[in-house]
Order: sequence, then C-alpha cells, then structure tokens
Amino acid sequence: MCWSATADLVAGAGVAAVGVACVARVRSVRDLPLAALPLLLGAHQLVESAVWDAGGGGGPATVVWAVIALPLLPLWVSVGVLCAAPPEARQRLTVPLAIGVVTAVILAYAVAVGPVTAEIRGHTVGYVLDLSHPALLVAGYLLATVGSLLLAGDRRLVALGIVVAVGALVCWALWRLEFISTWCAFAAVCSVILLGWVRARPAAPAPRRRPQGVSRDAS
Repeated sequence: MCWSATADLVAGAGVAAVGVACVARVRSVRDLPLAALPLLLGAHQLVESAVWDAGGGGGPATVVWAVIALPLLPLWVSVGVLCAAPPEARQRLTVPLAIGVVTAVILAYAVAVGPVTAEIRGHTVGYVLDLSHPALLVAGYLLATVGSLLLAGDRRLVALGIVVAVGALVCWALWRLEFISTWCAFAAVCSVILLGWVRARPAAPAPRRRPQGVSRDAS
C-alpha cells in the first residue's frame, strides 16, 4: 500500500520490474516461487492504484487486493520458502506451511462470503472485512510468512525475515495512526533483498549421466 494512486502505480511497476529480474536469474526451478514473489507484490500495488482511483468501496479491485493480501500471500511465502530451503530445513518448515494453509483457507472463506470494503483515510487505505478471532489469524499469518523465513536455513532469507518483521511493525504503526502508508517502500526493499538472494544462489546440479557400456561382438 502506498500513499496515493500514483505512488502505488510507480512503486508497483518498479517492484514488478525487480520481480522480472529475479525470475530471469533463477537457476533452479525450486527457487522460482520465491523469486516470483516481487511480481506478486508489484501486481498487488498496481491493483491498489485502481482502489485509489475508485475512491475505495467494494468493487472488483478491492476484492482482488484482499485475495492477494489475505489468503494468497501466507500460502505463497510458506510454499516458496519450503521449496527453496536446503534439505535439512524442510522438515521444520512443514509447520509454518501447515499453519499457512489453515490460515489461507479461513481467510479465503472470509473473503468469499464478504463483503470486503476499502475506505480512503487521508494518505492511507483501510480495508474492512469481518473476521472471527482476528488475533489468531494475524498470529497464523505471521508464523506462515515471517516464521518460515526465519526457519529457512539460509542466511539471506533469515535476514529477509528480520527485515520483514521490523518493517511490518513500523509500517503497521504508521498506517494505524493514519499518517501515511509506507508498505510500498517496504515491498521494494524486500524485493531488492530477494534479487540479491537469487543472484547468490548456486546453479542446480546437472543430472548425472549413466556411463554407456561398449558392446563388443564375440569373436
């Protein structure tokens, strides 16, 4: 989320461009879901520019924004981290993945039954959705996203998890005060960190070729 339609449009295009660079540099198919995350974040901001232009409300742009932000992101991040993690970390990552699946299902149901509405509040947009047990859902959301990054077993992803935790807290506080929305800048920082992670990733090992035997005719 940004502080205006123009800011969301510019930031969304920039973050999406970083996402294209991430995907283009992927060396292993296992890294692809996480490398494509900036593309999703960029698309999310572009959708919100349409929410600004519509003056909020409960139109299609608001619903698409909610689908990406609520059920899709915790599932995408937890799956992406599990795919990219080293083998020794994958067993423990099934826990945040399971939490992410449950959280995503509950949030998807809430979005489906709706309604979802957006309100322009100065330099921020507030989204309203009726949720039961919101504190538990927020905890599940954070465990699926931040938790999976912190348990990834990759120092760059752990660093990203720390940045996400601190940045989310700061952005939430500024949004809560209805001062200004800075989520777009936060998404840009995370996307650049992911680009560095993709560039530092080793190439996938080439499949071993079985030696071909030499047949000889019996003399």
